[in-house]
Amino acid sequence: MLATLLAVQDAAPTVSGADTAWMLISTALVLLMTPALAFFYGGLVRSKNALNTMMMSFVALGAVGLLWALVAYSLAFDAGTAWIGGFTNALLAGVGVEAKGTIPHVLFMAYQGTFAIITAALISGAVVERMRFGPYVAFIVLWTLLVYAPVAHWVWGGGWLMTKGVLDFAGGTVVHINAGVSALVAAMVLGGRKDFGRQAILPHNVPFVLLGAGLLWFGWFGFNGGSALASGELASLAFTNTFLAPMATLMVWVLLDYFRNGHATAVGGATGIVVGLVAVTPAAGFISPASAIALGALAAFPSYFAIALRARTRLDDSLDVFAGHGVGGITGALLTGVFASKAFNPAGNDGLLAGNAAQLVTQALGVGVSVVYAGVMTLVILKGLAAVVQLRSDARTEGLGMDVTQHGEEAYSTGEGSILVLPAEAAPAAAPSAVPATAAR
Repeated sequence: MLATLLAVQDAAPTVSGADTAWMLISTALVLLMTPALAFFYGGLVRSKNALNTMMMSFVALGAVGLLWALVAYSLAFDAGTAWIGGFTNALLAGVGVEAKGTIPHVLFMAYQGTFAIITAALISGAVVERMRFGPYVAFIVLWTLLVYAPVAHWVWGGGWLMTKGVLDFAGGTVVHINAGVSALVAAMVLGGRKDFGRQAILPHNVPFVLLGAGLLWFGWFGFNGGSALASGELASLAFTNTFLAPMATLMVWVLLDYFRNGHATAVGGATGIVVGLVAVTPAAGFISPASAIALGALAAFPSYFAIALRARTRLDDSLDVFAGHGVGGITGALLTGVFASKAFNPAGNDGLLAGNAAQLVTQALGVGVSVVYAGVMTLVILKGLAAVVQLRSDARTEGLGMDVTQHGEEAYSTGEGSILVLPAEAAPAAAPSAVPATAAR
């Protein structure tokens, strides 16, 4: 009896100090990515919309973070069914310092929460400079509940895509395809900005863009390396692949820019870094470092030409969220099915190059399901909101700038310490919830 008791105790999960330390650092790194995204997006818009754009990221820290703790975490990671989790951990019931794997359960919850926060914030890049702030907050709350939590459960929480064998180490489908496709739908529903296609809309602060990209890369080491959920060999592999892949994407992107346009642009370089990070995310813990370099180089092409193609259309995906995150995530998820190797992660599967073509088919299934579900549900959420609230600002409000009209302040004030308050007669008139792209031009 004593031997049996000791065996049970030995088999019980215990908290590892080393793993906990790494995951504490990783959680802080991923949380930093949301302010980093604010700088990346904020620099890409016009100065009159800089604060509003940055606030769209910052507000996710509160709105999505609290929602995650209250109910979305339970829906994503409670056992539940193959389609959705349950409410066992709602209001953080049963989420304490007990071991989940080798880290405290409460830390696992917090780490996963940082993913939900930045995923919702990513979508904002497609609707900046025109979507009203209140409806945007309502949208990301509903989207987290109805899109992010279910897909996270399918892929990571024991759901049906996980049992099918879909590989997504750190969020190619759950984060980037989800956000990228949703951003595309949101841009189509809202329509273009009033100046889109009529005048050049240029970044107001390219150094902000570079700062944001650098901080995103820094935080991404926790995003991918932390997804091992422990310190050790697997975290080191994911960390190194996160180090290498964006380097290859950056160089290919810069060369494409130079040979096509005669300039190696800073915005292009920053975009290439982010695309490389996006693409390696689903593969980070399943492929070799050499494969990470190849994946990063290959990933530059689809996203680069998707941005070039979008620029010739009437689609106003303001900051090219779909081309960067949607196309980048699709590319990375599919290439995971090509480069995956059990020699580097025995818990995964071999990919096409290791003789398992079926894994590429499985990856395509995960991509297709995520694209369809995110697209349809985002359309339903936005149309539902549009039935009860005005989604976007009118032309007059856009002309004044979203900083002043939505927040009553300016990024670059005209007087020391001044806050610009609109007079009553400058209040925007009511407008339709969505303006067709053709009308916006």
